[in-house]
Amino acid sequence: MELLRSNLSRVRIPEPTNRIYKEECCISFDTPGLSNVLSCRLAPEFRAAAISVFVWQLCSFDMLELYLVLSRCVVEGFVKTSVNGKKSEGGLFVDMNSFLAFGKDFVHWNYEKTGNPVYLHIKENQKLVSEDRPSKKPTLLAIGVEGGFDNNDPVYEQSYEIVILPDYVTLPFPWVELPEKVRLAVDAIIMSVGVEKKEQVAAWTADTKIISKHAMELKQLDNGVIVPPSGWKCEKCDKTDNLWLNLTDGSILCGRRNWDGSGGNDHAVNHYNMTKYPLAVKLGTITADLEAADSDCTSKLLLLELHSSDVYSYDEDASVIDPLLAQHLQHFGIDFSSLQKTEMTTAERELDQNTNFDWNRIQESGQEVEPLFGPGYTGLVNLGNSCYLAATMQVVFSTRGFCSRYYLDQGLKMAFDTAPADPTVDLNTQLTKLAHGLLSGKYSIPATKKDDGDASQTTLTAKQEGIPPRMFKSVIAAKHPEFSTMRQQDALEFFLHLIDQVERNNSGNPNFDPARSFKFGIEERLQCSSGKVAYNKRYDYILSLNIPLHKATNKKELEDFQKLKAEKSARGEELSSDEIVRPRVPLMDCLDCFSAPEELHDFYSSALNAKTTAVKTAGLTSFPDYLVLHMRKFVLEAGWVPKKLDVYIDVPDTIDIRNMRSKGLQPGEELLPDCAAEDGGLNANEDIVGQLVSMGFQYLHCQKAAISTSNAGVEEAMNWLLNHMNDPDIDEPIGKAQKSVPYIDPSKVDTLISFGFEEEVARKALQASGGDIEKATEWIFNPPSGITNMDTTPSSSGAEVDAALPDGQGRYRLIGLVSHIGTSTHCGHYVAHIYKDGRWVIFNDDKVGVSKNPPIDMGYLYFFERIDG
Repeated sequence: MELLRSNLSRVRIPEPTNRIYKEECCISFDTPGLSNVLSCRLAPEFRAAAISVFVWQLCSFDMLELYLVLSRCVVEGFVKTSVNGKKSEGGLFVDMNSFLAFGKDFVHWNYEKTGNPVYLHIKENQKLVSEDRPSKKPTLLAIGVEGGFDNNDPVYEQSYEIVILPDYVTLPFPWVELPEKVRLAVDAIIMSVGVEKKEQVAAWTADTKIISKHAMELKQLDNGVIVPPSGWKCEKCDKTDNLWLNLTDGSILCGRRNWDGSGGNDHAVNHYNMTKYPLAVKLGTITADLEAADSDCTSKLLLLELHSSDVYSYDEDASVIDPLLAQHLQHFGIDFSSLQKTEMTTAERELDQNTNFDWNRIQESGQEVEPLFGPGYTGLVNLGNSCYLAATMQVVFSTRGFCSRYYLDQGLKMAFDTAPADPTVDLNTQLTKLAHGLLSGKYSIPATKKDDGDASQTTLTAKQEGIPPRMFKSVIAAKHPEFSTMRQQDALEFFLHLIDQVERNNSGNPNFDPARSFKFGIEERLQCSSGKVAYNKRYDYILSLNIPLHKATNKKELEDFQKLKAEKSARGEELSSDEIVRPRVPLMDCLDCFSAPEELHDFYSSALNAKTTAVKTAGLTSFPDYLVLHMRKFVLEAGWVPKKLDVYIDVPDTIDIRNMRSKGLQPGEELLPDCAAEDGGLNANEDIVGQLVSMGFQYLHCQKAAISTSNAGVEEAMNWLLNHMNDPDIDEPIGKAQKSVPYIDPSKVDTLISFGFEEEVARKALQASGGDIEKATEWIFNPPSGITNMDTTPSSSGAEVDAALPDGQGRYRLIGLVSHIGTSTHCGHYVAHIYKDGRWVIFNDDKVGVSKNPPIDMGYLYFFERIDG
């Protein structure tokens, strides 16, 4: 007791604003629950086999595989296992100063780092409950949280004690002899809701929407605006994503700017501030989520669609429901009602059959899947529509870059020692925690269940419990408007967001950045009718491919299917799933489409000083360690009806894309003049100026707009005008403005250079964006169509420019795929299949097993590993 009293100054009574962790260790997946200890011994009959595996892996110099194979002996049968039923000294230790929780193996790390000696030790024991217990009525659209749906999870009873480090002196709780400060602190911790559950409930609650007060009597202007089904662009800038349609006047404007500079440019909210038109719907969120309907009632289907569409009320400052959204969209030519009609048509029934077939095929339903356990075979618990995260992370951590960076080369101790005071908000720590959870095998053991009638006896099941990636999801989704919700998300968007955050997190030491293994350069070659060329360069992490349906290899079968479909439709009969035939398109044809010549109309040629037609081709300047291919299966048809392409992609085990290497400037080619670099300055194109003047703009302003956009076109110049009308130097004479070279902050140039851009490109981008680094980066990746030769020099080849990036000869093998089931990327389900140890493995959330029939031809994202230099 005296030891406790001497450390009372290190005990704090939690305040309402304190974050209290008591459900999960902040650097491991240990919980308060007591687990069975898995005891292992090497079986004599398997010793020779184990040694053979060791020698074979050692000779191959593949230390990663060596480690994983040796660890996986328990799975392959080299190690005999048994559950002895002995309870481990598990539980969680809650630091009574910082209120962070730690497992038994990690609490002393916290003591060494912080000096905090007093902990509340929480242990849980499973209680026996009747299997036919009544379910509670849910009050929240959630699973596994208070008020949500009851999924009959085990019920636990908790016990507590005070532990004082470093000698692990224990004191009972409750105990009347304890100091009042300690009793008050412990009571507050016990009574509080842990951060883990609080954040999950908040995420579910955040999705609850109300009907907007403006919806029923919304004023819509009769201004003749008709919105096309595609090709949208912000009316005041060049943004083509995060666009919002104002439901009063039909304006299409970009959304809010995020905390990190991403997102939009605030044009939609600024438009509201000027006009007070309150409601807007986000373009791209009006989708046909037919799987959400559990009734044949069309009105219920439509209501679900209205709820899933992203409508925002600027006046109410919240996402809302617009019950008259279909009517409001119809005002602008968007035929939302067509979604109602398709539900009962033959085409829709065919789509439903295909969806059911997808579900069974991708999840391998109806087949006996052999469960797998051990290192590299750990499942991820679905937190509620988090399968996009689970599928993506399983494939990402099967790559050497991420496995080495966050597992082999960095232990939990190293990550914790370098983490800030709260490791739960540190991306590096949480990625390391997730890597060790997935790859160590510590949590990949068969789940246990209590034997009926005997609480002391447990038996193994064929299923593992998996690990819940709560803290990782909280960090990676922090302040992101979509991933921080409990809604389904696009696995592609999440992958790109993950890579961006990892790259930022490792910016101080790019040589250790695992995101580099996915990075490559793309070079576009433009040749106008003058014969002169230009080369534009950008970096990317995925290769997004169109699917040329006209390249299908089973055209005869498709023709026969269409005839059968017409015959059965005439007789009023339905097609069975076995009769449906889908186009089969080779992956190599999709890759060829990426490099195929494409005509660009209205291209402004600086050689001709006029618009003309140019031919664009594209190639890769480097071949990354891992090549991610995105199949564009989702398209919009006329009338805004979304469609998922019903197609199989024939994917070979290996591909050779050496023919896609960009060759750079060739001997005899002449570059288009770089107008911005001409000593005599650039003269405004009078055709552009005249059209702008006819719209009511001042002649001087129009000249400046044309010059500032390199005479790219009327639309580009008008966008520049709208964004620079209030510039202090807008009325200065052009001659004076041209003589003054704008000052560029050298530190900002250095920052862009550290991102991998050339100095000349960095200066040009900063000049075009007014010195804003975020806008400059956006300008580099998405330059105006008239800007040419912006980040390659005539003497530079692609190989020289990308010398710092991973590169090889362009031969790849397929190692994984992420498949999608559903009618939209924002609904349905994602599953991963990964090639491990000479076999395909299915990762379906917490279910991990041998794949008997991997759906390789149904992938949404394909992951290839380079197998040369």
